[in-house]
Amino acid sequence: MSLLHLPLSQFKSLSISLSTPFLSGPTPLVHLSKPTSFHPTISLPTPTIKAMRSLQGRVVCATNDKTVSVEVTRLAPHPKYKRRVRKKKKFQAHDPDNKFQVGDVVQLEKCRPISKTKTFLAVPVPPRNAPKKESVPKELGLPLASA
Repeated sequence: MSLLHLPLSQFKSLSISLSTPFLSGPTPLVHLSKPTSFHPTISLPTPTIKAMRSLQGRVVCATNDKTVSVEVTRLAPHPKYKRRVRKKKKFQAHDPDNKFQVGDVVQLEKCRPISKTKTFLAVPVPPRNAPKKESVPKELGLPLASA
């Protein structure tokens, strides 16, 4: 008797009588279920991740409109002599107000691509020798004992 001539009801009874996990369907996996101590109603605060690239350099060209060329200098070890040497690279940065002049120190913040070569925004950096604002006045208004 060929399998082609059997009615469909016999095939169903044949598959039920076989006890293999492949024909009877998937078995529940107990060790892969969700842990019982997990509470989905409690929301944990997610820390903000700031992975934006920022560089610091000196403006070397400011003739273009809304664009400055910034030279970033870094120290890297020489591949053969292992002495630290200066390596320079120029970046094009966006300067929307044309406020930077040649020689200004700026910080480059990564942003969306503005043009083919401009992916940084120029931000001013306060000079290192700038006096810090003091909250304590110099004269307290108290009379000196020597006076």
